[in-house]
Amino acid sequence: MAVHTKHPVSAPPTPPAREKTAHLLLRGWCVFVVLLALGGTAWVHAFGDVVAGAITLVSGVVSIVLWLVVRPPVQGRRMPWLALGYIAWAGASLIWSAWPATTALTWFLLAITTLQGLFVAAVLTWAEIVRTIASALKWVIALSLLFELWVSLFIQGPILPGWVRPTEKMDPIVYWSRDNLFDWDARIQGIFGNSNLLAGVSVLALVVFAIRLAARAPRRALLLAWMAAAAFLLVRAGSATAYLSVVAIAVVLGTVLLMRTARRPGERTRWYVLYAVVGLGGGAALWFARDAIFRILGRSADLTGREQIWQQVLERATQHPVIGWGFATPWLPDDPRFDGWIIDHGETVLQAHSMWLDAFLQLGVVGVVLLALAYLAFIWRAWFFAIDRPRFDLRADRPYSPLSLLPTLFATLMLVQGVSESGPLLVWGWMLFIMLSFKIDQAPLVGVGPAEQSLSIERGDLQSRVP
Repeated sequence: MAVHTKHPVSAPPTPPAREKTAHLLLRGWCVFVVLLALGGTAWVHAFGDVVAGAITLVSGVVSIVLWLVVRPPVQGRRMPWLALGYIAWAGASLIWSAWPATTALTWFLLAITTLQGLFVAAVLTWAEIVRTIASALKWVIALSLLFELWVSLFIQGPILPGWVRPTEKMDPIVYWSRDNLFDWDARIQGIFGNSNLLAGVSVLALVVFAIRLAARAPRRALLLAWMAAAAFLLVRAGSATAYLSVVAIAVVLGTVLLMRTARRPGERTRWYVLYAVVGLGGGAALWFARDAIFRILGRSADLTGREQIWQQVLERATQHPVIGWGFATPWLPDDPRFDGWIIDHGETVLQAHSMWLDAFLQLGVVGVVLLALAYLAFIWRAWFFAIDRPRFDLRADRPYSPLSLLPTLFATLMLVQGVSESGPLLVWGWMLFIMLSFKIDQAPLVGVGPAEQSLSIERGDLQSRVP
């Protein structure tokens, strides 16, 4: 007769580990934080400046409270110090700013954006960060499609910010939506009220969704549908800068994959030479054939009036070339220094349409150097994060993680966008820059190290620290 022993050789069976409700709520909050940044101007168009500002402030306070409660492991010496130095210099510009009220308000928004980027990177793992960004991007894409569809079916005409229907014909630049969804030759703007912003987010969505697909995320068919929706918005936005971003990202991705095939220390040299030749050749071709290229893309060679804006910005920036005029990202149209300074289609321009010129105008050569060093440090870390095989012991055959591609592909997008847009200096551009910079410093290997906390965070074992 069989007898059940009191001394089993293995542990009794237990149910599989699941995420605790508290951690699911924490991750849900992180999705909202990223969505808040990705939405950008959409919140202002929908609810106005005061409500959008209040949402931003309250979200910052909530994130601070959650950070203090969760207390994620953070290595104080491994921080994006150059980026934080740029922020400190921007705050110091309040001393000499020509527009102190604008500097105080915009720097406060920059500080909240930075805080949110640090918060998300601190409380989530690499896998969760990519998943969170993907979830927020799905919201943005879905809302943009539904918004344009609602305008075309029910409003049947353009609409102004604040849900106001115009009573007379106005310059299309002021419209939130131009009712162009079913006009296949016209550009759409989504919830942003700006086709360039919609296109930039669409490119980011394609990158993130592709990485999720390569990482064998569940519901792959649905993920392909989201990629198709993002590609549709990218094409309908019709942004020349976004198209160039896609080409640059493809080149960088191909180079990374080639670098990963190297088996000997000196084998990467030939790929670096090839990469330099392709980069220099592509840059030269773009410069000398810019008229034909931009004509094909439906844009003028001066990037739709960008050169005139750059010239006026340079004229003012060179008057204070060392320390600049004072931080102001974005330019506030109510400030007398900006109101009516540069006019485009009858509207005051709110940025220099180049992150480097914007930094030069506001913070001088010192600010440009700090910003360039911050990006250089990020690109350096992101590049080797992508091409080096994960290794923390004697084992040298661990597989590459698709998640490691995100920082270097995001950096490529920002560098291309930064030529003709100031987006990398604010909202989602700056938040993701801080988030990914901080995460690489804290967790240089996906799934390894105290900052990842793969068991305790992903499975919710820190539940006791979350209210």
